[in-house]
Amino acid sequence: MKLLQILYVAMMILSSSNILEAMSTAVIKRIEPTNWWVGMHSPELQLLVYGPQIASTDIRIDYGSVSLKKVTKVENPNYLFVDLLISPTAKAGTMPIEFIKGGKVICTYEYQLLDREAGSMYRKGFDSGDAIYLIMPDRFANGNPQNDNIEGLLEKTDRKAPYGRHGGDLQGILDHLDYVEEMGFTSIWLNPVMENNQPMASYHGYAITDFYRIDARLGTNEEFKTLTKECNKRGIKMIMDMVFNHCGSNHWWMKDLPMFSWINQWEEFTRSNYRLSTISDPYVSRADKDQSVKGWFDTTMPDLNLENEFMMNYMIQNSIWWIEYAGLEGIRMDTYPYPDKHGMAVWTQRILNEYPNFNIVGESWITEASKLCYWQKDFPNKDGYNSHLPSLMDFPMQDAIKRAFNEEEGWETGMSRLYNTLADDHLYRNPMNLVVFPDNHDEGRILHALQNDTAKLKMALTYAATTRGILQIYYGTELLMNGNGLDGHDKIRLDFPGGWKNDKLNAFTKEGRNTDQNKIFGLIKKLLNYRKHSEALKYGNTLHFIPRDGVYVYFRYTDNETIMVILNNNTKGIKHIDTSRFKEITGGFNQGTNILTGRAIGNLKSINIKAKSAMVIELK
Repeated sequence: MKLLQILYVAMMILSSSNILEAMSTAVIKRIEPTNWWVGMHSPELQLLVYGPQIASTDIRIDYGSVSLKKVTKVENPNYLFVDLLISPTAKAGTMPIEFIKGGKVICTYEYQLLDREAGSMYRKGFDSGDAIYLIMPDRFANGNPQNDNIEGLLEKTDRKAPYGRHGGDLQGILDHLDYVEEMGFTSIWLNPVMENNQPMASYHGYAITDFYRIDARLGTNEEFKTLTKECNKRGIKMIMDMVFNHCGSNHWWMKDLPMFSWINQWEEFTRSNYRLSTISDPYVSRADKDQSVKGWFDTTMPDLNLENEFMMNYMIQNSIWWIEYAGLEGIRMDTYPYPDKHGMAVWTQRILNEYPNFNIVGESWITEASKLCYWQKDFPNKDGYNSHLPSLMDFPMQDAIKRAFNEEEGWETGMSRLYNTLADDHLYRNPMNLVVFPDNHDEGRILHALQNDTAKLKMALTYAATTRGILQIYYGTELLMNGNGLDGHDKIRLDFPGGWKNDKLNAFTKEGRNTDQNKIFGLIKKLLNYRKHSEALKYGNTLHFIPRDGVYVYFRYTDNETIMVILNNNTKGIKHIDTSRFKEITGGFNQGTNILTGRAIGNLKSINIKAKSAMVIELK
């Protein structure tokens, strides 16, 4: 009899637990951030709570050193915003959040507060000592075919569709970290990996539908964390691509917005004019500026309104959550100038207050240094604006690289274009924190820009790897991937050969690459692995000389190391370089080693260099 009573009581407890869980699910659809940590620099946490008529409830929290600061009800009764203060003495554990109606607890949500990993606030971000490998996950390697199609996600895998999903995933990247490490890369930047549950063309990742979930066709949150840890074991940092300007039109909140001002809305669809000069233009009209920053990026990309304090706080906390959860060492912020610039400055400050040694690079697609410098931290803008953004993508340099090696030598063309672009560095507060890149996922491949000439490509890559700043190379450049971006993004986002089980060629191996591909692969490998151990190339000063007769000579140096780089942009013949012109820096040296060939140079007084070639000389 007693046994039956015990079983009955146990069944009732279990049944009660199930009922409570069901009630919780019925009342609470989402709480974001999905968890948090104790011991953060900022004690404040704002929870977005979503559930049917949740605003009709009261909230009670009784957990140690956590206090309920404020509960805000907004236009939509299905949302609450709950502000908490987490004391420095708070302990990790499960924090019950009680939702009360009519004096009764109708739901208890078990919210997790976790301990931080030791030293997480001091994590070191990427810097000029890093070389970044940019990967589009869907097009790199399919390590787990089981996640190609996921129930509930609208777009299915179709490798034959140019703008479809092809099946690349996080496991595929993890499987080929040896390849990335062999080339000498010290950081990986992944195009966005958060959920993009759009009905079509969702592969690129820039139409996010859930800011707290990795797209299941790429993997899981835990797999992303594992990938980051495995990268770190190899000395490779993880840079996460984030998007604050817009979300995907199929984002869960688009069906039930918290408030009208959550996104920028127009009477009819209004596309951004994409004129970034309007943001710093002292004479700009309000109409032009509003269309630039409040117009939608595309019909499927609603424009997020960072002037809304709740949206702003949501996005800030999301960034901090990913840094803490996954152990990131950097963020690449997409379309940086398009959202509200003051909100972006607050975001940057909040991140760097929490992680003082972190780094963030913003995509400000501006090819004029006089306008790009507006967006770097501490530039003395006349309007008083300070972005607090440490790093920028160096679009002026990229534009110069695409042009210089194709042009005949002139006052402002050819090698003078590279020289003059560096001469504009007086505009930047920290030119060493600019990311130098020959190409990326949005533009034509650098090989296409250089007229399919591998000699020009070698020069461009050598320059990018030896000039000041942070190097970034787009996946497939080492395989001579080609494509004109104006013909469509599918032309510049090809599948990596060997990333899929039935591929005829496997370019992850030397045998799977042809002779020309192996030459470029070998060049990148030599440059990047040398760069790893060269303080001059990573952090040194720059000294350059005005190009003459199609030859550009510059030096990267520290007190203990000097590297001489020579670029001969002529189309034929051999140039004989009289080095007496460079005696202010070469005077103390009489020999050197060409690091690209390994050959010793016994006499530095005169150096011969072939047309359309580069030399990188370690002076001794």
